[in-house]
Amino acid sequence: MNTRPQIDYNEDVLLLEAEDELRALVVYNDDVNTFDHVITTLIDVCGHEPLQAEQCTLLIHHKGKCAVKNGTYEELEPMCSAIHDRGISADIS
Repeated sequence: MNTRPQIDYNEDVLLLEAEDELRALVVYNDDVNTFDHVITTLIDVCGHEPLQAEQCTLLIHHKGKCAVKNGTYEELEPMCSAIHDRGISADIS
């Protein structure tokens, strides 16, 4: 008699894949924050190079939003909170 529970490996693999799903950290345009403030935030919080931060900031301004970083939810959540702490609107999608 086997008393060990049977494990469905397919379900376990799917669960692990779902947890590691890549997401995007999206920053939104507003009429309050300056270009310099957003650029500095992207450099400090997301580790962007200055040119990359400037390009993202221009996209945010002209398109209304920009995905500034990709990663897992666990990686992006602290960055999103740090961006909020600096008065900039962002979310993880």
